[in-house]
Amino acid sequence: MEITQGQSLVAREKWLNKYTWAWASWDWGQAAVNAVMITFVFTVYLTSELFGDTDYASLVLSQALAIGGVAIALLVPITGLRADVAGRRKLWIIVNTLILVAICAACFFVYPDPSYLWFGAILIAAMSVFSEFAGVNYNAVLNQISTKATVGKVSGFGWGMGYVGGILALALVLFGFVQPIVDWPGASTDQSLNLRWVALFSAAWCLLFALPLFFVIPEAPASSSKKIPLSQSYKVLLKNIMELWRSDRNLLFFLCSSAVFRDGLAAIFTFGGVIAAGTFGFTMTEVIIFAIVGNVVAALGAVLGGRVDDWLGPKAVIVGSLIGLLVAGAGVFFSPEASGFWIFGLLLCLFVGPAQAASRSYLSRLIPEGREGELFGLYATTGRAVSFLAPALFAGAIAIATPLVDSGQAQRYGILGILLVLALGLLLLLPIRSPRKSS
Repeated sequence: MEITQGQSLVAREKWLNKYTWAWASWDWGQAAVNAVMITFVFTVYLTSELFGDTDYASLVLSQALAIGGVAIALLVPITGLRADVAGRRKLWIIVNTLILVAICAACFFVYPDPSYLWFGAILIAAMSVFSEFAGVNYNAVLNQISTKATVGKVSGFGWGMGYVGGILALALVLFGFVQPIVDWPGASTDQSLNLRWVALFSAAWCLLFALPLFFVIPEAPASSSKKIPLSQSYKVLLKNIMELWRSDRNLLFFLCSSAVFRDGLAAIFTFGGVIAAGTFGFTMTEVIIFAIVGNVVAALGAVLGGRVDDWLGPKAVIVGSLIGLLVAGAGVFFSPEASGFWIFGLLLCLFVGPAQAASRSYLSRLIPEGREGELFGLYATTGRAVSFLAPALFAGAIAIATPLVDSGQAQRYGILGILLVLALGLLLLLPIRSPRKSS
């Protein structure tokens, strides 16, 4: 099927079609990298006593990730811009995904020895960089496979597939490698072979579920016949930002507000397990079980929120979700026992999914045709620019509370730091005009 700029692949078809499935399948596969490698399993292995002092290992990992974050902030917008102009959006998804898979597989060679610490940290940081590179153009495809009337459902479906993919990948890792239910050579703990095999599993999972996008989604057309030299890319990007300031400040204000509340959303998952273990006494197994159940709830929330998005608009979904998050977060803060964390923690997961999906669909409705990659690049960059905010307020709230409360109770107050970020994001979002709805 041949498409022209601004024409959706699904203009006359049902929204849940082969293009939607192929697009969302990439998110399903990507979840193994995010959930298994970067969040729950491999980074825990890398910061364990197997690599020496755990505090030093955590410091090395955070330094490597910080450098990766700077690379993302500097490079992502121009990579999206250049892909838009050249009409090579899918090509760069494929290239960056293949590089991501190779880096992930290379983690197999991170042996449990302090001399491999920096090697492992650099690989993790590189994964985060190329994941973001691929993700920018992946998000930009959203406008190719949806209409203004279906973009909310499609975005929510993609987020939901990502959550479900992460759930299944985590479960397979848990029962196949970490706590195997069947004794097999890949589950051997000698030289941490089981955890190193997790890297190969994640690489294969990512590649396998990326293939439908590679073969089904057509390449986007070029937005311009004139190529941009690499040396001129930042100049063109700055010019485009200034043009947006003059012509569409609403879009720029949304990028800023979403950066703040998305940092709060990320912090919920980043520190959720820490709070569960440190404040409510969850064991590692209980944390993983909660993570799996929480991802199920988040997936359901993302899909249902996508339908509400197309009915009421994305701003209503984001505002409602942020209010729900503030209420649920307060519930976690005041809960004296683990049962309260289960109730209000799962409620947090329910509202995280719709807020994430609606934020993406909100931007897709505002983007001028032909600039999807560039502006989703700015979307990623603005998020990185304030990514320190929630961790800093989380740590600051704990530091303030430490001399004022009983021993072991200060961590609970970190929740208030996260809630402050969410509240600030909500206040910044309220004055912004909603995108116009289209049938």
